[in-house]
Order: sequence, then C-alpha cells, then structure tokens
Amino acid sequence: MSAQEWVEDRPGFFRLTVAGTNCYLVRTSDGITLIDAGLPATGRILDALLRHLGLHRRDIGAVLLTHGHFDHVGLARSLRATGVPVVVHPDDRRLARHPYSYRPAAARVPYLLAHPGGIPHIARMAAAGALTVRGVDANLSAPPCGRVDVPGTPTVIRTPGHTDGHCAYFFASQGILLTGDALVTLDPYTGRRGPQIVADAATKDPAASLGSLAVLERTDAAVILPGHGGPWSRGIATAVQRARIVGEH
Repeated sequence: MSAQEWVEDRPGFFRLTVAGTNCYLVRTSDGITLIDAGLPATGRILDALLRHLGLHRRDIGAVLLTHGHFDHVGLARSLRATGVPVVVHPDDRRLARHPYSYRPAAARVPYLLAHPGGIPHIARMAAAGALTVRGVDANLSAPPCGRVDVPGTPTVIRTPGHTDGHCAYFFASQGILLTGDALVTLDPYTGRRGPQIVADAATKDPAASLGSLAVLERTDAAVILPGHGGPWSRGIATAVQRARIVGEH
C-alpha cells in the first residue's frame, strides 16, 4: 500500500491511509459510516473512493470519531458542513473542537528526539495538513454503551486513556473491531510496528490506556482495524497480549 490510497481490508470495510493515519469507510446494507476523519489530505482519497462506489459525501450517514485528536478530525468540519452528522463521546467534545488542546504524558519534542524513528512519520503527517486542522463541533454524542444509531449500528466500546473520551467501535456480526488509537499496529511517535498503545508523547494517561486493553479483549474480535498501521487478523487476545508486553517496557 502506498502512502496515500484506500484498500478494502474486509468486504465493506475500506481503509483510507494518509501518512500512516487511517480512517475507515464502512458500507453496509443500510448505508455508509465513516469511522474517524483522518488528516486534511485524506479528502482527495475519500472523494476517489466515493466515486468508485458511485456515491457522494452527502451519502455518508455519519462520522464516528474515536477521539478528538487533530489527525482524526481533519475532514469532520467540512463533512458536517455538507449535513453529515458527527458523533463523538461527550468527554472528547471539547477536544474535537480544539484538537491541539491536550497535554500528553510526555513532552513531544524531547520524546521524538529520544525516539528518532518517529520523526519521518510526524513529518509526513505535517505535510498532509496535521498542523492546519480546524476542529468540529460534533452535533451528536456517542452513547456510554450499546449500539450507535448509524449505518452498520456498531457497538461503542469505551476505551479512555489515549484521551478522556476515546471509544472503539465493534461490528459484532463481522467480528471486526475498529480500535482508533486505543490499540495500533504502528506508533507514529516511535516508528515501531506491531500491536501496542500509542506513545506517551500523544497519550494522556498511559496507565488507563493499558487498562482499556482488557475492555477491547472482551469483544473477542477476530480482526482489528487500527487508527495507525495495518490490520491485525490474529484476534484481539493476541494483539492485547503483545500490546501489554510493549507497554510494560
């Protein structure tokens, strides 16, 4: 997969990747839902995918944000302007409006200097518009539990730690779990690959983030589609086990 394109990871689950950052267009019998809104440069790929499917932006039933960080809300404002509802957990509503207004557990610049493998990834994100994202005033709130009333009706999985209001979304009938940044297979702040939580330089509460892995594990998902990195098809239990090992070192 090149730096900027889309691919259908599983039937109806289209991954759009720009600078190592993913969002997902999910097409089901009752419509389409966009999980996360990527970086500003993701717009070109989204439009290409929609044309391929014979659709338009206005056909998107909803945008579900896993959280409010700048690299996950890049298109949310423009999509809402076309009438697409934007959904986020209440604890991340302010962050979605101001996607740079958060304090991670470790200062970013010193962390990157100590982990130079992340510098190329962060540079590519900046080139894709990561420094110019405008926030969105989400008009719908993700429920605390249960299914979300959007096409595909995924189950919301509360996974605080990376941010206060982080949520994953589980499509139970397909066994597919979209984990956002609660569990990734590429950490853009280190360049390290494989299942893990995101580095302290982008995570508010690493201990809580590690604790949320148990919640993900209880889904017994077969396939994980993360916010950064490629899909993981060896089951959530194996992914969580590896993420815990990385997180404890």
